Amino acid sequence: MTSQNLYLSCKGSSEIETKTIDSLGYQISFEDYSSLETEVNDLKNQLIKIGYIETELLEFSKKTDSSYMANFRIKNKYESIVISHNNLVELPILKSTGFLNKENALVVPIEKAETTLQYINTQIANKGNPFSSIILTNIQKIGNNQLSGSLNVSKAKSRTIDKLILKGYEKFPKSFIKRYLKIKSNQVFSLEKIKAKTKAFNDLTFANQIRDPEVLFTQDSTILYMYIEKTKSNTFDGFLGFGTNEETNKIEFDGYLNLNLINNLNYGESLRLLYKSDESDQQTFDLKLNAPYIFSSPVGLDLNLNIFKRDTSFVTVTQAAKLNYQINSKNVISAGVNAVNSTDLLDIPSLLITDYSSNKYFLNYTFTNRQNYEVLFPINFLFDITGGFGNRSYEEIDERQSDFSLNTFKIFNLNDKNSIFGRISGQYLVSETYLENELPRFGGINSIRGFEENSLIANLYTVLNTEYRYKLNNSIYVHSVIDAAYFENQITNQKEKLFGYGFGFGLLTKAGLFRFNYTSGKTENQKFKLSDSKIHLSLTTTF
Repeated sequence: MTSQNLYLSCKGSSEIETKTIDSLGYQISFEDYSSLETEVNDLKNQLIKIGYIETELLEFSKKTDSSYMANFRIKNKYESIVISHNNLVELPILKSTGFLNKENALVVPIEKAETTLQYINTQIANKGNPFSSIILTNIQKIGNNQLSGSLNVSKAKSRTIDKLILKGYEKFPKSFIKRYLKIKSNQVFSLEKIKAKTKAFNDLTFANQIRDPEVLFTQDSTILYMYIEKTKSNTFDGFLGFGTNEETNKIEFDGYLNLNLINNLNYGESLRLLYKSDESDQQTFDLKLNAPYIFSSPVGLDLNLNIFKRDTSFVTVTQAAKLNYQINSKNVISAGVNAVNSTDLLDIPSLLITDYSSNKYFLNYTFTNRQNYEVLFPINFLFDITGGFGNRSYEEIDERQSDFSLNTFKIFNLNDKNSIFGRISGQYLVSETYLENELPRFGGINSIRGFEENSLIANLYTVLNTEYRYKLNNSIYVHSVIDAAYFENQITNQKEKLFGYGFGFGLLTKAGLFRFNYTSGKTENQKFKLSDSKIHLSLTTTF
């Protein structure tokens, strides 16, 4: 048997009042009496909130078996209320409501009164008074459409954070709580600000926040609980590349190994080891150590050792050290020094390759914006710029040099499946003279694709990488490759444009992210040759 619906009609004490009530669009059909009665009470409260504070329910009666009538008298509408605060609330809080006039009186529209009072109370709580409460008293009429009232504030003792307890990942580095999240003991308690600060967990690679922080209040202490989990952040990255040698027509192989160890000692530290060997008989060894917040200070330390050897021509050793300061979870500035020593391995005297040493001071700024919901592309925007100056010495000749480098990329997400990746990188070495063994090197899978690894040298180069990416699902994507580069080599008086075209795909497996790239490179006046194409395979494993 189907129950009978109940119906509600509402009227005011005049035709105008009835139209006002009808304009609120109240519900007229109900399955039971309880919901009908609730609607009548809600309608009365709604009228009061919009300014009809003298609203009365004159009669609520049953007209037939299924219909009910509610008669209201709503009287006059009040537009605003003038609230006297007597300096009980800090002026900046009152100003932030947007309703403080030139005479420092708080004039609030009636319909905004409740939310405004809630906002003021929240701001007072964020100042360290979580148990504060405010009420309006002495409410009186002023004219036909305005009210006045007095603001009373009840404040408990100001609260500070007395103790912080970590749940889940108890060994989370304490320096990151103090310096990275900027949460510390004896800090004025504000749960809203703490929740905002803990969003910075999203920018960490080695830890996640499981749930929002919670607080326990006792009579004389405030204990903050944070829920954290340690995540896998170590990565092993390698690729195998092969292509045809233009002179011998034989297939040659190249590749690299890239190992990143992050937070294994629970200090937030990172160690990167890179070894690369390519078909041009070039070898690279690169070791980087990052130690954040050394001795619990706001300053971190980066150390770097790089050894580059080209066949039997020369070997270059670069040592660098820098101090960094993390402004927030996205911005880092740093300053440091690097020393370079290059040794000529040839027995033949040459002005192009010779022993030299250099010392430079440099400044760096890095901005990183992550998109943590993305497993395949975790970083949405990176901007990394470095500038340095110093001296280079060879054969008793000293010269001033400047060096500038840029690496930036951005992912433009068109929708859930389609995105465009754009990257600009480059370097500019400024000097009166140049040596071949000091020039920056580029080319390969991490530069302009379609060319051999580090096969191009220049005192100035710029590379543009672009990809159109299409995600088949959350673990597979395909992409195009369209690269362009411009470089200048003052030793050979060479200025040239380069292009690389191809395609690739990425596959997220249990072993890691497998990537395949097929690219072909050409110079501006050269035709494409399939025999010059490069295939790059890489696998990045997280453990």
